[in-house]
Amino acid sequence: MDSSMQAVIEVRDLDLGYKDYDVMRNLSFSVNKGDIFIVMGVNGCGKSTLLKSLIGLKEPVKGKVLYSGKSFWDEDEIGQHNIMRRFGVLYQGGALWSSLTVGENVALPLQLYTKLSSQQIQEVVALKLSLVGLEGYEDFFPSGISGGMRKRASLARAIALDPDIIFFDEPSSGLDPINARKLDDLILELRDGLGATVVVITHELASIFAVGNNSVFLDAESKTMIATGDPKVLLANSKDPRVIQFLTRGPDCKESKQ
Repeated sequence: MDSSMQAVIEVRDLDLGYKDYDVMRNLSFSVNKGDIFIVMGVNGCGKSTLLKSLIGLKEPVKGKVLYSGKSFWDEDEIGQHNIMRRFGVLYQGGALWSSLTVGENVALPLQLYTKLSSQQIQEVVALKLSLVGLEGYEDFFPSGISGGMRKRASLARAIALDPDIIFFDEPSSGLDPINARKLDDLILELRDGLGATVVVITHELASIFAVGNNSVFLDAESKTMIATGDPKVLLANSKDPRVIQFLTRGPDCKESKQ
């Protein structure tokens, strides 16, 4: 991929926590335009907390998150809303409304944030579903489709407003290896087809190496980042045993449960 190396997201000296509990400290990294950027580390290391700070759900203890040079947490409500309109988010559980059909779920952000007619919205919904391999599934309810299909329906909703940044929270969670690989392939296709920048929260090695070209490694013990860069390069060149253990699933790499 030909990257312009233009920083779309910059994290500077970020501290994350809850009341008196520190989650992560001193996070500084950049996500470049067109990256598939992996936030990796064992369960419980702070990946999801970092995601919440990136997408505007949790204010950091200190530090800045900049989008194309604009400091999100220093913006007023209107400024934050304008930045968030650039996002598409695929949540870990999919977060589809069970009482709405697949088509109605995808249509919802279009109804809320655009002035498109009903016919235009139907056309966009059909297009987005076709992009994720769900053409013709508009009238199905989430309970009537498989877990992998629900993930793809959620992704169709996430890209409904043509975001230039797409966030994935543990996209392979709950999927078998075949469907997980299909989703990885879809992430690559959407990055290339839509020209989007992608941030993926995951600890799944197959996905990390299949899609990631940049990353940050969060260490639960030291509560900070200990590596950043292309995961394949980190595997080949890192001298930190914690990084190597994680990327090879060495015997001392403990996948703790939350």
